Amino acid sequence: MHSAFLGEFLGTMIMMLIGSDGHLNPAVTVGVAVSSGDWSRLSVYVPAQILGAMAGAVLVWLTYLSHWKRTPDPLDKLGCFSTIPAIRAPLANILTEIIGTFVLVLVAAAISSKYGTGVGLSPGLGPFLTGFLVWGIGLSLGGPTGYAINPARDLGPRIMHAVLPIPGKGTSDFGYAFVPIVGPLVGASLAGILVKLIGI
Repeated sequence: MHSAFLGEFLGTMIMMLIGSDGHLNPAVTVGVAVSSGDWSRLSVYVPAQILGAMAGAVLVWLTYLSHWKRTPDPLDKLGCFSTIPAIRAPLANILTEIIGTFVLVLVAAAISSKYGTGVGLSPGLGPFLTGFLVWGIGLSLGGPTGYAINPARDLGPRIMHAVLPIPGKGTSDFGYAFVPIVGPLVGASLAGILVKLIGI
């Protein structure tokens, strides 16, 4: 779970360093668009987020290059790339992803608001707190689905699992792939509506 904190914190810091808003997650981008009414970022951010997740998956593949052949269980290999539910129940799995992503977008909005800090965040504090938020969501809500709360984080690596040469990898389970896309987008949209209504 500590990797969730570091991934969010370090990834956001690097994106902000190069002049981005630090969005690593299409669901967050959608939530911000719903709350602000500004949809202009989606056409650039979402493809970049998916490509970034695909690039990260290639790095995972390279890191464990000598391990793939020696790992017998295909699900262990798939789990390095995409989420796998503890119990496969698509409606319940979607609900879990909706709740987790709703919490992510709502609390991230509160953290970055004037209400969360009084005067605004010091540089770097937002990504740090959001990293802890993602970690907390994983610890509390991550069990049922492996918590994507990010369509790019699941879809990009799942595509790479399908195309990379991994011995004995089995299926990439695209039959489940809609869950970590639909759930986060719905959860983020609902949070965006609430953020707009309460004026965060």
